[in-house]
Amino acid sequence: MDKILTLLDGSVYSESLCHYTAWIARKLNTGVEAMHVLGRREGAGSTDLSGSLRLGARTALLQELSQLDEQHAKLAREKGYAILEDAKAILQADGVEQVSTRLRNGDLLDAVRELEGDIRAITIGKRGEGADFASGHLGSNLERIVRSSKVPVFVASREYRPIAKVLIAYDGSASAKAAIQRMATSPVFGDLDVRVLCVGPDEAEAWATAEEAVARLKEANVTASPRIASGEPEQVLEKIVAEEGFDLLVMGAYGHSRIRSLIIGSTTTAMIRSVKIPVLLFR
Repeated sequence: MDKILTLLDGSVYSESLCHYTAWIARKLNTGVEAMHVLGRREGAGSTDLSGSLRLGARTALLQELSQLDEQHAKLAREKGYAILEDAKAILQADGVEQVSTRLRNGDLLDAVRELEGDIRAITIGKRGEGADFASGHLGSNLERIVRSSKVPVFVASREYRPIAKVLIAYDGSASAKAAIQRMATSPVFGDLDVRVLCVGPDEAEAWATAEEAVARLKEANVTASPRIASGEPEQVLEKIVAEEGFDLLVMGAYGHSRIRSLIIGSTTTAMIRSVKIPVLLFR
C-alpha cells in the first residue's frame, strides 16, 4: 500500500482536494493515483436506440442519435483527461513526485475495489459537480465510498488551508478506537495539535473516555489533550469547529447503533454536511 487514491469529477472541490491530497502524500511519503470515472451512460458511446423508436422511425434519425451519443462520449472522455491533467499539475506543483492518472468507464465502486489493496487512503470532495445546486446534500458517490471503503476516507472541504489543529470526535466506539490507533501509528499527526473531544451527559465518564484516547496518542508522541462537553453531539461539534479554529475533524464513520451501521453514522453525516473544514473518516 504505497499510494493515495484521489477521486476527481471536475467539481469546484477538485483544486482543494488536490492540495489536501498532496499534503497527505508528502506526510506519508507516498505517490498519488488520480482517477476519474465515467458513468456507464456518459462513457458508453453509441447505444442501441431501436427499441425506443418503433414503426415509422427513420433510419436517418437513428443514425443522427447514434452520432450524438458518440460525440457526447468523446467529449466526456476529453473532459476526463483534462480533469486528470489539471490534477496532476497541481499535485506535482505541491511536491508530489509520483503521480499517476487513470480514466475508467463503469461503476465508481467497482473501480475503487480493484485498487483498494494497493492504497493507504482515499480522498474525495464533499460534493460533486452539482454542488452549487444542492449545497445541503452530500455527493451520492461520497456516501457510497464511505460505506464500502476499508481504508480511511478524507473528505475535502471547498477551500484549502494548511492543517495544524485537529479535533477528534471520540465516543469510544470501535470505529473511533480504530481512528485513534491509526493516528498513533501514522506520520501525518506527529507535529499537529490534537484535541480529543468526548460529548456526553456524564462528566466523569466523558473524561475517562477522552483521557483513554489521549493516553494512547501520547504513547506515540502525538501532542494531544482531552476535552469534554455536553449537549447534542452534532450541535456541540459544529459550534466548537466553527469557533475554535480547528483545521481538520476526525471521526469514526459509525457510532454504536446497529441501525446507524446501515448508513453512515447520523452524527458523521451531519458533521460532514455542516462543517467548513475537511473530515477524516475511519471505520
